[in-house]
Amino acid sequence: MVRSSFIVVSDDQVLIQKAHQFGLLNGVSVRVMTPSEWEAMSSSSQVSLVPGQSQAESTGAKVLQFPSASATPTAGTGKMVSTIEHLEAAAIENAIAAYKGNLTEAAKALGIGRATLYRKVRLFNIDPNAARRRKAA
Repeated sequence: MVRSSFIVVSDDQVLIQKAHQFGLLNGVSVRVMTPSEWEAMSSSSQVSLVPGQSQAESTGAKVLQFPSASATPTAGTGKMVSTIEHLEAAAIENAIAAYKGNLTEAAKALGIGRATLYRKVRLFNIDPNAARRRKAA
């Protein structure tokens, strides 16, 4: 039987407390180390992390990759899983449509800054003029 565990490297007591609560709720053992303890352990070659490789892969743990398609059916359920980017783009499009192309009001409704909304509009290739044209028609 394999038991999952993880190491928390931090001096932040709030983070450590949350990690312990997570471990108790999910049956995961939690080991807490200070940054100096981590440095000592990693310098003594007990642990070696290679960039580009997951430590979990080398120890035999199963690491599941999120599907690369924007929406793919989950195994056996027939339900669709959307990526965060797809959901975020849809939320931005809905907000822009609701405010008839007014990006400042859409940003306020989404709880993000106007500059952030402008950047995401460019990132997701959203055309705010389409909502303005719908308003005129």
